[in-house]
Order: sequence, then C-alpha cells, then structure tokens
Amino acid sequence: MTLKALLFAACGLAFALSARSATFANGADVSWVSQQEASGYAFYNSSAVKTDPFVLLKNLQVNAIRLRVWVNPGGGWNDGADVLYKARRAAAQGQRILIDFHYSDSWADPGQQTKPAAWASHTLTQLNSDVYSHTYGILNYLKTNGITVEWVQVGNEINSGMLWPEGKTTSFSNLAGLINNGYNAAKAVYPNAKVILHLANGYDNAVFRWFFDGVKGAGAKWDVIGMSHYPPASDWANYNNKISTNMWDMVSRYAKPVMVTEVGMDWTQAATSKAMLADLLNKTKALGSNGLGVFYWEPQAYPGWQGYTMGAMDASGKFTAALDPF
Repeated sequence: MTLKALLFAACGLAFALSARSATFANGADVSWVSQQEASGYAFYNSSAVKTDPFVLLKNLQVNAIRLRVWVNPGGGWNDGADVLYKARRAAAQGQRILIDFHYSDSWADPGQQTKPAAWASHTLTQLNSDVYSHTYGILNYLKTNGITVEWVQVGNEINSGMLWPEGKTTSFSNLAGLINNGYNAAKAVYPNAKVILHLANGYDNAVFRWFFDGVKGAGAKWDVIGMSHYPPASDWANYNNKISTNMWDMVSRYAKPVMVTEVGMDWTQAATSKAMLADLLNKTKALGSNGLGVFYWEPQAYPGWQGYTMGAMDASGKFTAALDPF
C-alpha cells in the first residue's frame, strides 16, 4: 500500500472513530434533579462555584439525559410538566433525550409494577388504550414544546412484566400487546425514535433469553435492548464480564443493539466506580454500532438522598471521579 493510500485509510479510520464517539451516548438519568433543587440542594464545580448540574454534566462529556415519567405522581415530580422542565434544560446544553415510561404513579421495577390509581379497575383492553394514550400524550406534549426525543423506554425493569396482574410475564401475549401500544404511540409522535425494552440485572443472560424469547414469540416490537447494571464493588470485573457476554449474545440472538440504561456504585467507592465505568464503556463500545451507550443512574444524588447512596456526588455537592471515564 502506498503512503498516500495509508494516509487515506488512517483518515477514514479517524473519521469513523470520531463519528462513533459522537453517536455513543454518555448518559445520566437525572430525574431527581428538580426535586433536589426544590429541597434546597445545589451543585458545584471543582472550584466550589454553584453551577447548573446540566452544565456540570456536559463538561464531564455527558451528552445524553434520561428522564422517567410517572402517570399521576404525588407532588407532581416526574409528571409531564416536570419532565418538560428538565428536558428543556438538557436540550439547552445540546444533550440528547431518553424518556423512560414506568406506567405507574411511582417506582416500577422487578418487585413492583403497580397500575396507576386511575387505571386500577381497567380491563386489559382499556389498559392497552391507556398505555397508548399516556405514551402518545406525554411525547406529543414534549414535541409541541420543541423537544426532540431520541429514545423511548416502554416500561422500566420489566423482568416480571408491567401493569400487574394483567401484564405479568405469566402471559407474554398480554405483555406484548401492552408493549406494542407503547411502541406504536412512540413511533406515531417520533417516527425515528428508538424504542427500548429494559430489564434489570444485565449480567443474567438466562433471564434475558427467557424474557426476549417470550415477548418475541408473542409478537412484541422493540428496537433496543436496555439493561441495568449495579455490580458489587468487590466483584465488579466479574459482573462486567457477564454483562459483556450478555450484550454480545443479545445482539447475536435478536439482531438488536443494546444500551446500559442504568449503572451505579456506592459514592464512597469513587475510584472503584471509575474503573468499573471505564471498563464498561470499553466493553459496550466494543460492540461497535450495536453498543449504543451507557447511562449513570442519578449521579447528582447527594449521599443518602431519598435513601440512595449510589450516586456520584460527594456531600459538598461536587461530582466524584466516578464519571471521569465519560
């Protein structure tokens, strides 16, 4: 190969890597931020100057923000208006947006998928309509207020299904119908948005195979497989290897890209968390265009805020080294 050809090849590789770097989501879920600020909490740069947390994250190379949506939450936190407020702040910093629908008035996860109070007595047919209307309504509200949404998560950590009992994984057919109503509503508002199905315990390949075989067989539609990842500080390398194996298997088995939509570690283990995140980013990027991004979960949570200790902020309101790998 001539020197000129080598230079062209090098330039092509550099361009490809640059484009990959620009599209990879260095993410953070900051859904608590407005509630924290309303409670008197503030955020500071390394010089102890009070700074907009979205700016602090942008300066740490965080280019994507994840925001959860609850249906009729107490206090209004994570309702449509609160989500729009945070989405506008993210958009002002050029950060891309992932909207995470819980389909509940409060937390939804593998241990609880409680129907919103307003939907409690609804039949499965009505619940399908509820999912479509709620998903469409929130997204259309964001769109009409100038927000672009790049990813839509239909359900949160739905290992055991959602909208119990009708949407439990005891009936993949019921669950697939609910998922497809969320999927169709998302595409009706944002045709180019990628719809994510998200499970907890990204290290557990057997659960992921069982779940995605089940919903695929029932006709569910999705674009991206999302994973949560909270490895123990004492054994993170082993858990990172397991989630990497699972990611590669999901891409091969279902021909869908993957994304780590939640990751975290105790704030007192900042150096360990930094090493874990750097390794996780490398393992996700190793999938090439099938590794879409990694989102730290509530890194701006002060130690012990709402009982949570796996943020990436110290007691003085400064980010720890945990986010440095971004």
